[in-house]
Amino acid sequence: MAKREERGEEEMSCSVVDGIIDSMPVFTKELVAGGVAGGFAKTVVAPLERVKILFQTRRAEFHSVGLLGSFKKIVKTEGVIGFYRGNGASVARIVPYAALHYMTYEQYRRWIILGLPDIGRGPSLDLLAGSFAGGTAVLFTYPLDLVRTKLAYQVVEPSNFNIKGVLHVEQFYKGIFDCFTKIYKESGMRGLYRGVGPSLYGIFPYSGLKFYFYEEMKSFVPEERKKDITVKLFCGSVAGLLGQTLTYPLDVVRRQMQVQWLSTINSAEMKGTMQSLVMIVQHQGWRQLFSGLSINYLKVVPSVAIGFTVYDMMKLWLRVPSRDDVSKKAAEGKTN
Repeated sequence: MAKREERGEEEMSCSVVDGIIDSMPVFTKELVAGGVAGGFAKTVVAPLERVKILFQTRRAEFHSVGLLGSFKKIVKTEGVIGFYRGNGASVARIVPYAALHYMTYEQYRRWIILGLPDIGRGPSLDLLAGSFAGGTAVLFTYPLDLVRTKLAYQVVEPSNFNIKGVLHVEQFYKGIFDCFTKIYKESGMRGLYRGVGPSLYGIFPYSGLKFYFYEEMKSFVPEERKKDITVKLFCGSVAGLLGQTLTYPLDVVRRQMQVQWLSTINSAEMKGTMQSLVMIVQHQGWRQLFSGLSINYLKVVPSVAIGFTVYDMMKLWLRVPSRDDVSKKAAEGKTN
């Protein structure tokens, strides 16, 4: 009797969930799928992201010890939790960013098909839709990326703690809200978007290339293997790696502009993307434009692969109709 009641409750809860899923609009399902994919992937690679930012912003104490030494130094000075410094802001940023990124990619893709039917449905469509989607997502979430970078840039030394483990020397920023507040008080909205130029220059080609390579690689996969998780992981990792390599210098410029006033590396102020690019080459050498790239490879391969794979799996679970079906319905609605 008890088992029958439990079974009935499970069936009822499943029917409620199914009802909620079925009532959700397609764009909402795409938002949810993208947010879950982004948050999960970002958390997995958070330790590598922290070390990469420290390499990019040229903190001498980390450059001198290398990758393995950097991991050891963070554990020694801040403990394991140090790998997740700034990760709260990172996840808070990546969930809405990934949600918007994937959803707007699908939307732009449908709009382009309806508005420019001659463009076809090959990889060029994914390049265009992915580029616009990346730019849209960056504009809406950039302040959170700025806060994440500033928090990750800070390094807390053991000398900053007393016996009870409480800070007795004031930090630059004490948390996400404190960082937002101080930046806004000092520079207003302009301060919250410092470095957005290279972000947009970088995200347009990176996002477009990422979707382009992913869809292009999938087009060579036999139909019976397209739902294979291993295949999705491989296609996603290669797509992210190629896209990131081609646009990485702009990511370095963005990070250095974001943390500039915290650093004493350059006495001259970086005022624009191209000027900053030239200054980095002049003062730090061209190799600095690719500083942390090896770490980024270790981060991008699992991050992009997991992101694409989880997104596709979430779309299946949320019963998102195929792109062709959605585009067909949109075209019929436009005709009517």
